Amino acid sequence: MTKPVLPDGFVVVVKRECATCVMTEPVLADISRSSKLTVYTQDDASFPESVPHLHDEDLSVSWHNDIETVPTLMRIENGVEVARTVGWSRDAWRELTGLGHLGEELPVMRPGCGSLSVDPDIIDKLRARFTGSVLTARQVEMAAAEDEFESMFNRGWTDGLPVIPPTPERVLRMLTGTTRKPDEVIALAPPDLVPLTVEKVAINAVMAGCLPEYLPWVIAALE
Repeated sequence: MTKPVLPDGFVVVVKRECATCVMTEPVLADISRSSKLTVYTQDDASFPESVPHLHDEDLSVSWHNDIETVPTLMRIENGVEVARTVGWSRDAWRELTGLGHLGEELPVMRPGCGSLSVDPDIIDKLRARFTGSVLTARQVEMAAAEDEFESMFNRGWTDGLPVIPPTPERVLRMLTGTTRKPDEVIALAPPDLVPLTVEKVAINAVMAGCLPEYLPWVIAALE
């Protein structure tokens, strides 16, 4: 998926399930009265009520712009981010927006909350959705009622010992353990001297129950 282009002006990403985001709603209204402000909300499509906003329902804006904390306030010029601050800091928001009166009634500082785009329960699905194109290995589709473990045994992928199904989500998570490109060939696998790419290594590492942080050692051993 192509990275969404952010509109020029100020862009803020928020969610209702964050006390700091709720606290800053009056500040967003102040910014919108004097500047061009675009608000993206991650969870509740009706929040914030006091300013126009867009629902980042699929979290594509948050994912592609590396939003790890909400609220995140950015300044965009010619479609390019030139400044950013996370959480609530009165001085930082004033400096970024140029509005010296901003947040007079609010505390000086409050920490933000974790972005939904880095939620451990969904981050693997988001990674597969937005970066899955880096995978080139043939994908084997299984029926909904098919047992993954029995199917792998029937295909000759295992000798009966338990292995982990190498789903796109798991393979992409494994690839986060290395900076090397998935299509980089690191060795030739005997006896047919088949090119062994980083992606292929990651697939086998998933099946073996390897952790992403161990992948560099697996690659080094194969080399």
